[in-house]
Amino acid sequence: MVTILDARSPAGAARPRHPEKAHRPDTAVLPKPDWIRVKAPVSAGYQETREIVKSNRLVTVCEEAGCPNIGGCWEKKHATFMIMGGICTRACAFCNVATGLPHALDKGEPASVGRAVASMGLSHVVITSVDRDDLADGGAQHFVETIEAIRAAAPGTTIEILTPDFLRKPGALEKVVAARPDVFNHNLETVPSNYLTVRPGARYFHSIRLLQRVKELDPTIFTKSGIMVGLGEERNEVLQLMDDLRSADVDFMTIGQYLQPTRKHHPVIRYVTPEEFKSFETVGLTKGFLVVASSPLTRSSHHAGEDFERLKAARFAKVAA
Repeated sequence: MVTILDARSPAGAARPRHPEKAHRPDTAVLPKPDWIRVKAPVSAGYQETREIVKSNRLVTVCEEAGCPNIGGCWEKKHATFMIMGGICTRACAFCNVATGLPHALDKGEPASVGRAVASMGLSHVVITSVDRDDLADGGAQHFVETIEAIRAAAPGTTIEILTPDFLRKPGALEKVVAARPDVFNHNLETVPSNYLTVRPGARYFHSIRLLQRVKELDPTIFTKSGIMVGLGEERNEVLQLMDDLRSADVDFMTIGQYLQPTRKHHPVIRYVTPEEFKSFETVGLTKGFLVVASSPLTRSSHHAGEDFERLKAARFAKVAA
């Protein structure tokens, strides 16, 4: 069952970002190892990207989720746009996106995203969203309109979408797949044993089935999914999850280190070493993924453009063989 919190405050009043976490006791934060360090975002390219985002009144997951790669990505004018507002109807224990009952959709947002993509000269763009369980189609039509607006404003740009699970929204997935994004990403986030505490509003096998259904509807679309590690999962659970994704014919898997946004969020149980991440990549490739991106700072859309080229090359090599 999904619980939608109405945490909207009267005009001028401060609104808690995570009302469902406000009364939780603080958890300990493990000190970060050296391999997690990132530079502060200060470059001219970062400032230029920030101005394009602000001038078009857009939301990015880079900012809302506190992504550690924002400096490097924005310096190269790579940004992941988060449509349908900045308030999510779910309350995942790992996520830093604000929780509550969202406002009405901005009908002009798809066109604004299209203009921003054209202004930035992106060859590849990633579009994600908050969960919108309050909408009849979970926001599927808004995804479609955003894809269409990007193609109209920047016809040479390839499009990757990172969608919610559209849980209990009949016909929503089919609508989005019919818009034919180049990459369809939906993250599992963690192993099934963690779902009750980490991702309580979602259902593991529904997410697996969603990814499988994309391939059934259009086998030409690349599919992608990702998880975080360091949440208390066992290695064998990660390997089983890989098998589950491959059973759904998923092409690309990302694995990154979970980083705790605040003391109210799920704690980091441990920091996984770079050597372990490399091992996951090696195993994933032997299981049949076309591409595996696995490192402490890997995120769903990090290096998405370069990874899309790797995906195309890997598929061509597989067909040629």
